[in-house]
Amino acid sequence: MSILLYENFRAVFYTPFYLAHALGAYDAEGVAVVLGANPDPDAVAAQLRAGSVDVCWGGPMRIMLNRDRDPGCALVGFCEVVARDPFFIVGPEPRPDFRFSDLSSMTLASVSEAPTPWMCLQDDLRRAGMDPDAIDRVADRSMSENTEALRAGAIDAAQLFQPFVEALLADGVGHVWYAAAARGPCSYTTFYAERESLGRREDELRRMTRAVYRMQRWLHGHDAAETAAAVREFFPDLPQDILTGAIARYLNLGVWGENPMHGREGFERLRAALLSGGLIEREIPYEDCIDLRFAESVVAEDPPSM
Repeated sequence: MSILLYENFRAVFYTPFYLAHALGAYDAEGVAVVLGANPDPDAVAAQLRAGSVDVCWGGPMRIMLNRDRDPGCALVGFCEVVARDPFFIVGPEPRPDFRFSDLSSMTLASVSEAPTPWMCLQDDLRRAGMDPDAIDRVADRSMSENTEALRAGAIDAAQLFQPFVEALLADGVGHVWYAAAARGPCSYTTFYAERESLGRREDELRRMTRAVYRMQRWLHGHDAAETAAAVREFFPDLPQDILTGAIARYLNLGVWGENPMHGREGFERLRAALLSGGLIEREIPYEDCIDLRFAESVVAEDPPSM
């Protein structure tokens, strides 16, 4: 019986998830995983509860948000892959001495496609002693639109992920001021499912987690060019040099975890951001949201790289 796995959207920072398919990691572990597009990320809890999908990947943000709204929600994360924030602040000229206080006199375009990037950045600003609400912020445009606005000089800085960052750098019209991964562990993307599913499909989900761990070993044992070549089919319209550069930057920043263990530090940093930004109202316990049974098991097994 196959596992239907949903992705919310196609993104370079999800490269490890595509790499698992490209390397045949799931087949090697004897589990059939079918990748599908999620038609409605906001309805994921209902989809998992109804059994229309088996596993999703996405932010622990969604687990906490659903549990905040519904204390009876049984969503749990069980296999972390993106362990640091993959977003950047990009400006039109070099600013090696960038400080968050610089933004107080600028127009910043933030990410509108999902809440987590701004939640994390506003928390950074608060920790730096700033009021995020005092920032002149453009909050209702896409990253594609903000990239063009930065090129046109219509804004002073933009919050972006790859490949927008690499494309701006390659054209000489953008410079990285801040890599959010530098703040340290911040749980960004995990597999999650209904807790009941973890028991009902225990063997398959353990195999799935083992496949991811073997992929992670391959990822961290090969260079960016090899990884870019492996996942090329998932980004057919992206120039190979941009894809390779984007992957290299993420690898250098430690964005992708080296094992599927879901660290408490990264979870708590994300939770603090969601609380300070008002996205959630309660301090959702780590133990309610994260189940390490499969991750601990496969790490202890010490399987070979793909």
